[in-house]
Amino acid sequence: MNNLKIGHWAFIIGLIVAVISPFVNVPYVSTLLFILGLVVGFLNIQERESDSFLVATIALLLTGVGGLQLGALTATVAAILEGLIALVSPAALVVGIKQVLTVGRG
Repeated sequence: MNNLKIGHWAFIIGLIVAVISPFVNVPYVSTLLFILGLVVGFLNIQERESDSFLVATIALLLTGVGGLQLGALTATVAAILEGLIALVSPAALVVGIKQVLTVGRG
């Protein structure tokens, strides 16, 4: 199985875990989503997709954090959004570091 397929499946599994975790007790859900996010960042996001992925991540994080702080979301939606943030944030960290290294190389 090539790296792109592993990254793709890590993203799919992460989405499923983030959506079902408010309804089913998933042990160590934050750690699991963090690790899956790292896998996604390393294996799934190609250099040509980096800019759009980072912009989408910023939009998700701003929407999520804003909605969570304002208390405008139901508990279930907030829990799902927290899971998505836990999945996407480490991926964005990896992609952001890769972009900084690429820009630094000139």
